[in-house]
Amino acid sequence: MSESLTAGSVLPPAPGADEYLALDFVNSAIALPGGHFVDSLGTPEDTNRWLTEHGLAPTDAGVQEMCATQLRSLREHIRALFAARVAGLPALPTALSAVNDALGKAPTAELLGWDDTNGPYRMAPCPTHEILDRALATLAANTADLLTSPDAARLTRCDSPPCIRYLLRHGRRHWCSTRCGDRARAARAYARRTQPAAD
Repeated sequence: MSESLTAGSVLPPAPGADEYLALDFVNSAIALPGGHFVDSLGTPEDTNRWLTEHGLAPTDAGVQEMCATQLRSLREHIRALFAARVAGLPALPTALSAVNDALGKAPTAELLGWDDTNGPYRMAPCPTHEILDRALATLAANTADLLTSPDAARLTRCDSPPCIRYLLRHGRRHWCSTRCGDRARAARAYARRTQPAAD
């Protein structure tokens, strides 16, 4: 079941999300107990809100379904790269290609503008059709930064099913939130109480 809540309204940001936007991005879809699923990119309006909250689009960007679909697709490719890194497996070529394609969308230079009164100037306009490209490039670049940094060794998936969020591990903590940690400890305690005694 999908809900109109945002991931950020359900759980606090995972450890490391304040350092890497890519973590917040992959965690914009979360699974909750009881089969509930929350996707902050579930609709164009939700996607516009998420992009605005993260400084990637103006409030009135007018994100369409095609744009939301492209962002959700990139999110899944980044999740695949994170999963490969955590498991120590080779990256899926399609995931790597998707991130590299998004990186290629980054503008390389400010454009030259000309004002009739003041003359030439440099500008970095962001027309509506470029907002998505800039967002994709920013998210892909942040993903590449994380995966090539020393912090990549701390990247892990939350160890409290059904949670699917990623985090940067601190010490022995393998949970993205206090709620997930409490749930994992409760599950372990229940398993110990219900385990048959050894002869």
